[in-house]
Amino acid sequence: MSDWNTVQYLQFEDLRTRPASELLDRVGINDPQLVVDLGCGPGNSTELLRARFPSAVITGIDSSPKMLDEAKKRLPDVTFSHDDIATWNPEKKVDVIFANASLQWVTGHRDLFPRLMEHLNAGGFLAVQMPDNLSEPSHVLMREAAYEGPWAEKLSEAVKSREVIGNSADYYNWLADQSGVIDIWRTSYEHVLADATAIVDWVKSTGLRPFLNPLNDREREAYLEQYLRKIKQAYTPLKDGRVLLTFPRLFIVAQKKL
Repeated sequence: MSDWNTVQYLQFEDLRTRPASELLDRVGINDPQLVVDLGCGPGNSTELLRARFPSAVITGIDSSPKMLDEAKKRLPDVTFSHDDIATWNPEKKVDVIFANASLQWVTGHRDLFPRLMEHLNAGGFLAVQMPDNLSEPSHVLMREAAYEGPWAEKLSEAVKSREVIGNSADYYNWLADQSGVIDIWRTSYEHVLADATAIVDWVKSTGLRPFLNPLNDREREAYLEQYLRKIKQAYTPLKDGRVLLTFPRLFIVAQKKL
């Protein structure tokens, strides 16, 4: 898969950072020594961690060289490392693992979440936020457009590229043995965007990537035209011409047993 487009991703930086801020608000630790931003992207979430924990040693982990380059420009005093979340194995245990909008790209959550808890010191926190929008029109329609076009075979794997995340009870059960406190909640954001094209621009840098990467330039243009037509039908303009992008997210904060 081609690397992430950092400019496109940061087009909606304020809206993308808000869930990270709200997740961090529920992490109940005051003076951690070692903090990891797992799937740090361009460093917008790492910046929040640096402000909250100024005395901590913070490390950002990501698999995208472009995202890491952007993060290093933003926070030159923070260590950033190229690694895969699925195989990440720190040399020593840490106090906070923060994963904002990253674990939905990693399969096998039944094993992943307990494994991440093993990397925490006693009393440490695992804080996770994941988009839970695969049933929203924005994502249903990208799969529809994939099935209906001449590119259907090329995109057969794209529809399975993101993990179908579990429900709240699943994550509670997967974390219960190692956790003293588990806090789980869901928030559905109503993002006000300029128009249907802005919705396409939003998902181009995230959910649409697995659908666009296998296509050649001509196919990509045709696919996006078909997808945009569907989005325009699904998202009715508001009184001022803008649209509401409903975006559900799942939040999980677990404290390791003392």
